[in-house]
Amino acid sequence: MTTDTHTLQEVLRQVIDPEVGMNIVDLGLVYRLEHKADGVELDLTMTSPACPMGESIAEDAEAVLKAALPIDCPVRVQLVWNPPWSPALMSEQARQHFGW
Repeated sequence: MTTDTHTLQEVLRQVIDPEVGMNIVDLGLVYRLEHKADGVELDLTMTSPACPMGESIAEDAEAVLKAALPIDCPVRVQLVWNPPWSPALMSEQARQHFGW
């Protein structure tokens, strides 16, 4: 089990946006990931507020984080919309994958 923020970010790479087949980290959907004394907090966004997979992706993110953390470590996942997502937030690998 881990509590390192960088390692938790790597754990989040397991969460795939099913509409595009890419992980949420490389898509730039992870806005904030903090491990505090009282648990882990994650702010996520979607490519659009109309994304039908938002809640499902948030649930997947919560599940993989909980699996990587001690059982008594709370995880809070919040969907946020500011700032709006843009392709500029994607990793270089993701932009190349999509030809951007």
